[in-house]
Parts: sequence; structure tokens; C-alpha cells
Amino acid sequence: GEPDWNGGGYSSACEFSNCHYIRFGSQSDRNMIIINGSTQRAREAYRDLQIGNTSDNMEICFLTIMNGGNGIVAKTDPVKGDPGTVYPNLVIRNLQIHDLTITGTKNEAMYIGHTATYWDHTVNQPYYGSASRFTPGHDYIQPAKWQNVKIYNNLISNIGLDGIQTAAIDGLEIFNNEVTQWGTERNAAHNGGILIGGRTTNTNTHDNYVHDGWGEFCQFYGSGENRATHIISNNLFTDNQGDGISMRGTDNAIVHITNNTIACTKGNSLRINGHTGMKGKQIVNANALIAPNGGNGVNIRNYIYVEEGGSAIEGTGSEENKKFQSPRDAGVNTAEYYRPQEGSSIGNAGYR
Repeated sequence: GEPDWNGGGYSSACEFSNCHYIRFGSQSDRNMIIINGSTQRAREAYRDLQIGNTSDNMEICFLTIMNGGNGIVAKTDPVKGDPGTVYPNLVIRNLQIHDLTITGTKNEAMYIGHTATYWDHTVNQPYYGSASRFTPGHDYIQPAKWQNVKIYNNLISNIGLDGIQTAAIDGLEIFNNEVTQWGTERNAAHNGGILIGGRTTNTNTHDNYVHDGWGEFCQFYGSGENRATHIISNNLFTDNQGDGISMRGTDNAIVHITNNTIACTKGNSLRINGHTGMKGKQIVNANALIAPNGGNGVNIRNYIYVEEGGSAIEGTGSEENKKFQSPRDAGVNTAEYYRPQEGSSIGNAGYR
């Protein structure tokens, strides 16, 4: 990389353009390959690793990424007049990102998939509204989607904006990652530890440890189109400065939210917003919801908060959600990944 880079247009330390079937990384040691990005004032325009221009079938593994703006950017931008660069003509397939350490980026650690719902070529800007509100005469397209993306075994820390941000993916699995100290820029519009973004379908977010950050542990904006399935399961989410899991999906997305421990949030444990079309009942079973609202003035709405037509159905019996005003009430050891201690009434609920 180039730690002294300080402007002059977008730059990247390492870029793959129109590349296919490549494994980039070492065999097993993250310190064998190090990308060291800009540390200067203009660093937000510096991309440490860029995967673009129809690149697909990529495996990124066993390396360290430091500093810069974005740690990894993996998306194909649409080109005006080239239908081969837009959805559904172009679907880019098979991306694995695993066993990385990413630290010290000013923007997102990972920016995977194109975030624009539509792209307006007439004004060369993204458009996030509905197709019914298109400006007559403008040229709108949808950016290409990824298919089959796996992100796992990564350590992400000290990140300015979102930790793992994803969008426009069919078949996404995020698991066994640790994300901590994200949102250091204190930007309320970019503050997710893990973000399941727009145009995502068939997602599974499980067995992650997200803790001690600013913002929200997990944000969900996925789509229910074509009867897509979504799972958020067996994650440990602890100690942050916002809501726990925040949901605002589209196309009546239904998410199975099961066996997560969500503890010591500044806001609500789970927040479900139906404003953008996620009106169905979310399946919320066997979660341990501990100390929302900073443990101060806790009421029943702080555990599962619904708004704008959002809805949830909670499990009963062995699938009951367990709710506690403090870790002490829950009978968990916060120094041991909130492990239930002898005498705890958590039962089958929560992270294991």
C-alpha cells in the first residue's frame, strides 16, 4: 500500500478488474501478506483491496488489511450503454472472504455488493425509491448482483463506519466473524457492525461475535422477493451505543431470529420497522435479551420494539425469549461470553 497517499482521485493498493478464478492470500498466516493503506487526511478515497469490473469466482484469505478508507470493495459499477454490466444480464458469482484481519479503516471494513437500488444514468446518481416514482425520461437500471457469497473467520476492529456491509446478494452467509470498535466516526447513517443490505435474498447470519462498538450490532434491509429466506441465529451481540438488531426490510421479508444473545444495548434489543414493506410477522424465538436501554428504566417495549406496521411472533415453551433487566438478573458471566452460570433461568435461550 501507500501510507503517504493524500488525494488526487480514488486510488487502491491492490485491484482486480475483469478477473476470474483467483485465490489471493497466503496459505495459513495472516501476516504473510499485509496491505497498508493511506493514513492521511484524504484516506477515505483510498481502497485497500478492490474487486470490480465483472470480477468473480474470487477467494480472498489469510491476509491483513490496515488503514486506508475502505478495506475491501467488491462490486461492479454499471456502465452507461453497456447492458452487460447491469442486472439481470450480469450476475457475478462466488466470492469467499475468510481468515482476514482488517483494522483501522476510515470507512467500511468490507463493502460487498452495490448499495444502489437503482442507478439513474441520466444524472449519474443512485436512486433508492420505488420504480413508480421514476422521473420520466430518465435512464434507470439496477446494478449487478452477487450470487453465493461467504464471509467468515474474520477479525474486524477499529473501523470508522460499518464493519461488514453487504448489498445486492442472493445467497449470503456471514459466520464466525468478530467485529468490534466499529462506528468510530460516529456517523449515524453508517453504524452497523454487520449490515445485511438492500436487494439481499436468502441470507444466513450466524455464530458471529459483535461487541463494544458505536451504533447497532446488526442491521437488516433485505428483501422477501421470490420467497427468500433470512436467518439471524446464534450470534453474541454485546455492549454497544445503539439498538441491538435493527430491521427495515422490503417485499415482506420474513427473518427467523433465533438463539441470539443481545445484551447491554443503549437502545432496544430488537427493533422492527415496517415502513419499507416488511409487514409480516418476524419469527423471534429463544433469544436472551439482556439490559436494553442501558439497563435504565427498562420496560417491555425495550426488548422487542415494533413500529410503522412491523410485527413479530414470539416463541413459547422451549422457544420462549428470555428477558432480563441486567446481566446479574440473567445469571451470566460477562467475562466468559455471557455464559449462563449455575442457577441461571436462561434455559435454552441465547447464544451457545
